[in-house]
Amino acid sequence: MTSETGASYAGAGVSIEAGDAAVEMMKVWVDKARRPEMVGGIGGFAGLFDASALKQYDHPLLATSADGVGTKVAIAQALDKHDTIGFDLVGMLVDDLVVCGAEPLFLTDYIACGRVVPERIAAIVKGIAEACLEAGCALIGGETAEHPGLMEPDEYDVAGSTTGVVDAGALLGPGLVRAGDAVVAMAASGLHANGYSLVRHVLLERAGWSLDRYVDDLGRTLGEELLEPTRIYAKACLDLARNTRTHAMSHVTGGGLAANLERVMPSDLDATIDRSTWSLPPVFDLVRSVGDVARDDLERTLNCGVGMVALSAASDADTVIASLAARGIDAWVAGEVTGSGRDDAAGARVTLVGDHR
Repeated sequence: MTSETGASYAGAGVSIEAGDAAVEMMKVWVDKARRPEMVGGIGGFAGLFDASALKQYDHPLLATSADGVGTKVAIAQALDKHDTIGFDLVGMLVDDLVVCGAEPLFLTDYIACGRVVPERIAAIVKGIAEACLEAGCALIGGETAEHPGLMEPDEYDVAGSTTGVVDAGALLGPGLVRAGDAVVAMAASGLHANGYSLVRHVLLERAGWSLDRYVDDLGRTLGEELLEPTRIYAKACLDLARNTRTHAMSHVTGGGLAANLERVMPSDLDATIDRSTWSLPPVFDLVRSVGDVARDDLERTLNCGVGMVALSAASDADTVIASLAARGIDAWVAGEVTGSGRDDAAGARVTLVGDHR
């Protein structure tokens, strides 16, 4: 029997009933994001994945990644639209894996919130599940945590981790990259999920623009542009890894194009990227012009229209571009890998030249 004046979990701001309701509402979406190797459903203490599937590999290497979506969640919260942020989470996770040729197998998510609103949690999980379908991985489990007093009632944050597999003999990376390789750029869908602290500072705080402001150059409201989901490249990049002479790939996230490309290059090679091979998408030019942001700062913070890069044998560049086009991804040769002429210890250097069209 509970005292009418005694303390309770509900009185502390945590609703077990709301959590149970959220689980029931999300089940339909989790069930859609399955793979044959997934054992059982949600509700257990751990997700199960049948590892006998790895027997098909000669020397399987497991790859893992953990990430979140940064302050882009503030845009979703302000617009009260929560069914797309899951694409950002999944994109940040699986596209880090795929650069080494790993196929994403399963993903787990973590949602921390000030108050569990079942419909909102279900919408977030819906987006995660739909994105998992697009990436070809299973949503195998997750956690929703209610943190009253630590977070405001309508605040939340999302994070996750994913696991994939690649055969050691098919591993991509710096050791395969050669001078003369083509730098194939893949178009981003927008800002993706990096640099939102800068974007929000420039457009919302300094300029004082509202999210419902219609921006002619964008062809839609500012909020719609800022909430554009991250493009998921996983299946398209796996096609390249398996069917073309692609030697390495780079996911363009925090740090920008040059810094992320340098991470997958050998220390004795450089690369040159020509900005004139693509037009700077309007949202990036908007941040630059409204905030008077220097080009170096813009390129170190935002993807500037390139969400993924492949380093492929030059003779395969046309095949790579055609393969990506078949997956609905615009791509082009943006540069070339070159010899550095420097001591190996100096490290790879990626240089951007020219001006955008």
